Amino acid sequence: MSRKLLAVSATASLIGSVAMAEAPRVAVDIAPVHSLVARVMEGVGAPALIVPPGASPHEYSLRPSEAQALQDADLVFWMGEDLTPWMAGAVATLAKGAQITTLLESEGTTLLEFREGALFEAHDHGHDAHDEDEHSHDDHAHKDEHDHEEHASEKDHDHDHDEHAHDATKEHDHDDHAHDDHAQDDHGHAHGAHDPHAWLSLDNADSWLNLIAAQLSATDPDNAGVYFANAATAREEMAALKTEVSGLLDPVRGGSFIVFHDAYQYFETTFAFSASGAISLSDATDPSPARVAEIQGRIRAEGIDCVLAEPQFNAGLVETVLDGTEANTGVIDPLGATLEPGSNLYPQLIRKMAKTLAACL
Repeated sequence: MSRKLLAVSATASLIGSVAMAEAPRVAVDIAPVHSLVARVMEGVGAPALIVPPGASPHEYSLRPSEAQALQDADLVFWMGEDLTPWMAGAVATLAKGAQITTLLESEGTTLLEFREGALFEAHDHGHDAHDEDEHSHDDHAHKDEHDHEEHASEKDHDHDHDEHAHDATKEHDHDDHAHDDHAQDDHGHAHGAHDPHAWLSLDNADSWLNLIAAQLSATDPDNAGVYFANAATAREEMAALKTEVSGLLDPVRGGSFIVFHDAYQYFETTFAFSASGAISLSDATDPSPARVAEIQGRIRAEGIDCVLAEPQFNAGLVETVLDGTEANTGVIDPLGATLEPGSNLYPQLIRKMAKTLAACL
């Protein structure tokens, strides 16, 4: 390589390093949302992921590196306390100087109510086309974008990160989140009014892309053009993905399936393909024996085609439900446990879910 080429290469490398160094420091709770943020940030920087794809977001203990990512963050994107109740205290304690965006409370997010029973009926989705005014949160409409100056105080980097990780997670020990109340009681569980698995709605993801670009641009106006251009391209990709996945599911629309936990109604609504029931509740707590028996009864009585397990949860429960039936089984994953985190994870996740369901039916 000539000296001239070496000089050009070194300059390009230096420019790239400066761009990465000046990029906003962003922390994101779960891999699918991290993927959307990474897509919008392409060419500028990369966000930090708090909850690894293989872990359950409902129950998790922060590692020191993840606590530090929150402490160092200029912006935090998370679903909200309904999905990760343990993280509320960590955000409040560690990310004091950050701009916080709670996606479940953001304007334009369509929310679905919890389904309490073990068995679902087709008419349960009659409320899918909610009036946006009813389920959008106008009080939170881009609030974070206007609060940036209020949160501009310098973060204290002198704290011991191990101590922060311990304190934040200890404060929100899982016993404090009413998990004991769920045990063996399908109706005594504590949660918000809406199902928090809203990232499985492609319409929500599409809406969030622009919100993410707006929040990043408020913090980093020099790169606003890049953020909004990336968001626009990603929205085109989202529309193409919806068409592709509808095509994958069309040949098996007569099939019936049971899911491990009730996390998929946003996906079901997007593609007009409803599950027949769920073994566990939306927060994946252990089902009661009565609920398991109810699911088994439907599988046998109606000849359910497929029962779907998940990599993060108890496979033995699925085996129990399948015992004595002729239903097929597969492993579906709403978080992308086996996928590489990054900008490509979200479309890969949705596509893989559809292919798994189609293969099982």
